[in-house]
Amino acid sequence: MIDVLVIGGGQAGLAAGYFLRRTGLAFVILDAGAAPGGAWRHGWDSLTLFSPAQHSSLPGWPMPVPPGGGYPARDAVIDYLSAYEARYALPVRRPVRITALRRGADCLVAETDEGESLPARAVISATGTWSHAVIPAIPGWDAFAGTQIHSAQYRRPEAFAGLSVLVVGGGNSGAQILAEVSRHAARATWVTEREPSFLPDDVDGRVLFERATARWEAERAGLPPPAQRGGLGSIVMVPPVREARARGVLRSLPPFARLEAGGAVWADGRRVAADAIIWCTGFRPALDHLAPLGLADAEGRIAVGAEGQAPGEPRLWLLGYGDWTGMASATLAGITRAARGAVAAAARA
Repeated sequence: MIDVLVIGGGQAGLAAGYFLRRTGLAFVILDAGAAPGGAWRHGWDSLTLFSPAQHSSLPGWPMPVPPGGGYPARDAVIDYLSAYEARYALPVRRPVRITALRRGADCLVAETDEGESLPARAVISATGTWSHAVIPAIPGWDAFAGTQIHSAQYRRPEAFAGLSVLVVGGGNSGAQILAEVSRHAARATWVTEREPSFLPDDVDGRVLFERATARWEAERAGLPPPAQRGGLGSIVMVPPVREARARGVLRSLPPFARLEAGGAVWADGRRVAADAIIWCTGFRPALDHLAPLGLADAEGRIAVGAEGQAPGEPRLWLLGYGDWTGMASATLAGITRAARGAVAAAARA
């Protein structure tokens, strides 16, 4: 029987593996991907971090600084995660997808898509969110005659050359995709739920992580949280977004009421023709494999306590899904603290 089974071989799973290596426990990491890199392997071609390498590292080994400095590109992050996995000889098996996690007499039993059953004394679920893209239920969604993709499927702006494009979503992905699509499309219209929140030009991921750390320290000390000036949901003014601002394209419209064959319609009767829609509308935790445990609420989340442990199943820890499983734990910079805590708690148990 395995002591600890880690489900997911992306950044959260690798960080857990680093700390598990230091415990002496027998463990294995199962990853559904065909190659290392986790969700980064599915990012769009021009995707870059908005923190320097030294502020975007997993535990134990700093990410190499790109030649000439600057922020690491997507491929550099994939290379780093691949090298990290090899550096620490982490026991990753792939591609193996966990289809269900069930309770056994004295363990949890993971069932794989290969028909295998793997018993484990403890399980750390680190499957992330990428595979559960969210597209809102909009009236007329199925009537729209153009192309619709989620940002999870977006790769490069040239595919939208000469088209009229709606970019829906006011976060960093929406702003960055709008910035590059607007240079190729005949028209790019940005649609956001609320007025976009832009950070000052000198604020990047380093500052955001420092603010998240300050909130965490205040909570631990029982003090009021420090005043916030933007957060992880605010838009970082990376160079392409600053360039789009200079072109005057960072203006957004409120949400439309419905779709029709040729575009979007607003409640006031305004119509915008569109050939394509790129939905930058976020993700939900990929927790389908945990359904047999009956722990999820109506929103699909599972309650967690200290260090990400599930009170409804004390042999299960959730890692890296967002602030609800550890402050900033869905980021490269923030996963270390959450992974250290989850592994220490699992080892004690």
